[in-house]
Amino acid sequence: MRFEGSQAYVATDDLKVAVNAAVTLRRPLLVKGEPGTGKTVLAQEIAAALGAPLIEWNVKSTTKARQGLYEYDAVARLRDGQLGDPRVHDIANYIRRGKMWEAFTAPTLPVLLIDEIDKADIEFPNDLLQELDRMSFDVYETGETITARERPIMIITSNNEKELPDAFLRRCFFHYIRFPDRETMEAIVTVHFPGIQRLLIARALDIFFEVRDVPGLKKKPSTSELIDWLKLLLHEDMPLEVLQNRDVRQAIPPLHGALLKNEADVMLFERLAFLARRQGG
Repeated sequence: MRFEGSQAYVATDDLKVAVNAAVTLRRPLLVKGEPGTGKTVLAQEIAAALGAPLIEWNVKSTTKARQGLYEYDAVARLRDGQLGDPRVHDIANYIRRGKMWEAFTAPTLPVLLIDEIDKADIEFPNDLLQELDRMSFDVYETGETITARERPIMIITSNNEKELPDAFLRRCFFHYIRFPDRETMEAIVTVHFPGIQRLLIARALDIFFEVRDVPGLKKKPSTSELIDWLKLLLHEDMPLEVLQNRDVRQAIPPLHGALLKNEADVMLFERLAFLARRQGG
């Protein structure tokens, strides 16, 4: 099984090497990068390319590692006991399987996505170390041990907002998705918009990279935001002349809400445009 990218996902050579190395080693692939660089979509494309089912575990700030294994619903059992429900005599009725349990017992080799692991508290990765090593865990309430049929292909994403423990990193194969250069970005745009005018791509990319290069920007626009912006430009049938000869330092880009995502950055561009007009006047 080898991942070579797909018609819908442009994968750089170093990313393909990282994916295939992780698949061969059956180590979790830890993928870091700016938000919007396609980390989550990567897991979806790997599953599609390998013909494997995708199991997604979306991590939140309140997520605990135990939830990925299983949860015991003691409250439901107590309620059923008070109501005289016969299900109460089998504790297994109150065990809810987590995403790792699903992956361990899947009938075919799955891709398990643990998405945005850095959202959880610092102990979350450490609490998974034993399960990552043993590929098994105990269900204390029933006395059973859940063991993986085979090691699932595991993709773990991080927005690099929090440092992960060394012991956890040691168990992963690491790859950082660099922000695409202009050539790669052009290929990505072409995948999403086949048949789009080359001149429109060129001018849109000029403006996009100029925006990203503006000093003091709090949040640089990402790949997904470029795709949204182009979709709007095409939907609004924006004349090419609107983009031609536009200097982002002199005027805020059209439909800028797709690129600029906070008021500080919008105000920054408004100030730059004001200063440019004053100097030009």
